[in-house]
Amino acid sequence: MVVVIPAYQPDEKLKKVVLELKDKTDFPIVIVDDGSSASCQPLFSELEAHAVVLHHEVNCGKGRAMKTAFNYVHNNFPHDDGLITVDADGQHLIGDIISVAREWTENPDALVTGSRRFTGEVPFKSRAGNAITRAVFAVATGKKVYDTQTGLRAFKISLIPTMVELKGERYEYEITQLLHCTRYKIPIVEVPIETVYIKGNESSHFHAFRDSWRIYKIILMFISSSLLSFLLELILANIINLIALPALDPSMRVLLSTAVPRVLSSIFNYLFNRKLVFESNDKASFLRFIIVASFVYFLHYGLTLLFDYLFGHSLFWLCMICAQLISYPVTFVLQRKFVYKYRRKDLGHD
Repeated sequence: MVVVIPAYQPDEKLKKVVLELKDKTDFPIVIVDDGSSASCQPLFSELEAHAVVLHHEVNCGKGRAMKTAFNYVHNNFPHDDGLITVDADGQHLIGDIISVAREWTENPDALVTGSRRFTGEVPFKSRAGNAITRAVFAVATGKKVYDTQTGLRAFKISLIPTMVELKGERYEYEITQLLHCTRYKIPIVEVPIETVYIKGNESSHFHAFRDSWRIYKIILMFISSSLLSFLLELILANIINLIALPALDPSMRVLLSTAVPRVLSSIFNYLFNRKLVFESNDKASFLRFIIVASFVYFLHYGLTLLFDYLFGHSLFWLCMICAQLISYPVTFVLQRKFVYKYRRKDLGHD
């Protein structure tokens, strides 16, 4: 098992982590100095006696620091071995690091994470941030991961080429790892660990707004694409509804007012989601999209017809909104599970 520690502006807590690892384990250690200031260089020089220390000239972000270490490990260690990432701020106890490493040996094809339970004295922003991210991740993937932001993770070295290609240079890289695993059916095994926040987590370099945006961007982009598609559909539906002949049967007016706008908005939605949200290059996804879009259309049409009967045709815009609020979650789940599905063999995994 090789230990990777990304470090930016570390203090003596990093030294303590390294010395404890050397005392309790025989794990090789790779540290990445992610552009730390000159005042930190004596510490890195001291640690060179115990670990391989790689340097970035400037701060590139936690994700990039891990990728730098991953490349080194991939080129210098057996590919059937494991790799474990550990934070430099002393928040991962040596016993927990060993527990995660031991669990990985039992599940070498999984991503094994040290999962904090946020008990005891935990800063409010950390507790709230993890709760929000946990909920957003569950909605976006259908997979429940209790601690989505833990930096204590283990996986096999043979996965490094794929991990290096994943998007994300800073804190969002860790959520991208989890998304990759859920997409490609790589098991995520959580090992409960102690929740340790030293001095209110004041040493953390996590930027609440900037880094949270990077983490939540994927789900927000899906919502944006759906909102834009809905607005396009709503505008076209009302235009068609206004010019439809009054003599038409109400069900026929609803059919005309939903079919054409749905086809156009669906094409927009497919192109947006395929390129910007799910980043899928699977051309067969269009056929699956047509199947899902057809199913959701008839669901939407039936709901619109029902609300048109209940509210009256003069409130057609309200009928459309109500139908969309019900059909949207169905659309999201079906697109994630069926249209833009991922298979492990797509990346050459066993």
